[in-house]
Amino acid sequence: MQLKKNYDVIIVGAGPGGAMAARKCAQGGLDTLLLEKRQEIGAPKRCGEGISIPILLELGFKGNENFVMRKINGSIIIPPNKKEVLIDYSALGFNGAIVERKLFDKALCYKAADAGAKIIAKATVVNVLKKNEKIIGISVSIDGKIHNLYSKIVIAADGVESKIARMAGINTTNIAYNMDSGYQYEMAGIKIKDPNKIYLYFGNNIAPRGYIWIFPKGKTVANVGIGIAGHHDKTAKEYLDEWIETQPNIKKGSIIEVNAGGIPVGGFLKNMVLDNFMVVGDAAHQVNPAHGGGIGEAARAGTLAAKIAIKAIRSKNISKKFLEEYNQVWWAKYGNNLENIEKYRLLFEKLSDEDMNLITASINGNDILDISKGNGKTLIDTLIKHPKLFKLSRHIF
Repeated sequence: MQLKKNYDVIIVGAGPGGAMAARKCAQGGLDTLLLEKRQEIGAPKRCGEGISIPILLELGFKGNENFVMRKINGSIIIPPNKKEVLIDYSALGFNGAIVERKLFDKALCYKAADAGAKIIAKATVVNVLKKNEKIIGISVSIDGKIHNLYSKIVIAADGVESKIARMAGINTTNIAYNMDSGYQYEMAGIKIKDPNKIYLYFGNNIAPRGYIWIFPKGKTVANVGIGIAGHHDKTAKEYLDEWIETQPNIKKGSIIEVNAGGIPVGGFLKNMVLDNFMVVGDAAHQVNPAHGGGIGEAARAGTLAAKIAIKAIRSKNISKKFLEEYNQVWWAKYGNNLENIEKYRLLFEKLSDEDMNLITASINGNDILDISKGNGKTLIDTLIKHPKLFKLSRHIF
């Protein structure tokens, strides 16, 4: 393995955010190094693996790659009273997909490598290198040997447990309230009513401040998981196991894989840059607070960070002041909307089961999708119909 001492940009973390940043930096002519601490990119996975086809197209895929396990044409929302609400994707002009992250993340990295980025797995960054309080590179352990590598810009894309940003001087610590606990089984031999749809179950007894999901990967295979707030008497696993036991079509299935981890659902960073340094993806809490999904958010942030990095290096100005364009554009394009969605999440977390039933009886699937995308008018129009809920919302907005 050949390593150079100096690069234009070093990116830490080969998830969607890091891989897209590496690909775009390399395409822009930057000498790019992408490091991943795990020995296999894409593993272990920590999400339900759902993504929209438009996002796949945005990332340069066609939507029929080997990592696409199942095309999805809708969602079924199941409130506590079990009166289902359908979100029909095809009627809205798009479809979704369930991917295999082990293949998907690698596919993103293949594109980055083809663009010219150097990628190394099982490379653990142990520290950042500084000179005059500015980041000038990283110290990385590869095969038990420490290498000091230097770059004009370092991009931290090392996930929800990000240490690199904190080492650099950006406090990425999230408050406990903005972190959910996720637990998921990949199950086989189960019966799914419609394997072309995902199922989302809500209720304070089964998934307090969260939901249970079934994301089909085949006719009899699905990710069955839960995401809840971390402060309850029972763990996420215990809630999920108890719910599965109530589901005749699922409880007899086989567990093929187990995944668990923290999910940021808010607490966006106002500042994501320092001199010579940027943060993207879960490391910067860039997720959709409505459902905790972060693939698209991370990839878009990585793309934006790369664009600013290319511009900075070409301008020979890698100062914090110059890189702050990343903060400004991200907040204008994505952050303000995500912050609104976070407010909606805070409202929904205060709902009783009766309130949830009331809301789902008052709206259709399109309304739910609008709200999850940050459409405040749809939410307000719904709340106005119910004085109790509207009064509750005044404490949030």
